[in-house]
Amino acid sequence: MPDNPDFRYIVRLANTDIDGRRPLVLALTGVRGVGLRVAEAASRIAGLNPRERIGNLPESQVEELEGFLTNLGERLPPWMLNRPLDRATGETRHLVSTDLETSVRDDLNLMKMIRCYKGIRHERGQKVRGQRTQSNGRTGMAAGVLKKTAKEAQAKKAEGEKEK
Repeated sequence: MPDNPDFRYIVRLANTDIDGRRPLVLALTGVRGVGLRVAEAASRIAGLNPRERIGNLPESQVEELEGFLTNLGERLPPWMLNRPLDRATGETRHLVSTDLETSVRDDLNLMKMIRCYKGIRHERGQKVRGQRTQSNGRTGMAAGVLKKTAKEAQAKKAEGEKEK
């Protein structure tokens, strides 16, 4: 149990509910678009203790941290950012939370619209990055299952014809 009377068990950060009992660095990884390395860099640049529980931070520091997360592209080196040379703007940015989800969805819709190979694979729900599909990644009614049920149905049909 925390000693701080102002401790918050749920912290709202970048449109995400975060467990306040987690250390700052690990809690930041709960935000979409923020991994462990970016979370560590963010806590260092913001001057916060990475081992401090995020529920102990005052609201002002949480707001400052949220502002920092939205402007990561200005503070981190370009190789750490998740949107190098954005197609729409040509900028190198780092997107988090709903902005990241929106941009990924827009990218997929663009690929589907121009009918490129990756877009077609996404439409069909198949593997996109060159993985094998014959024996792996089967979902739903897999080919082996269909053959087995077809053979059973054919055997039942043959038995029914013999009885007549």
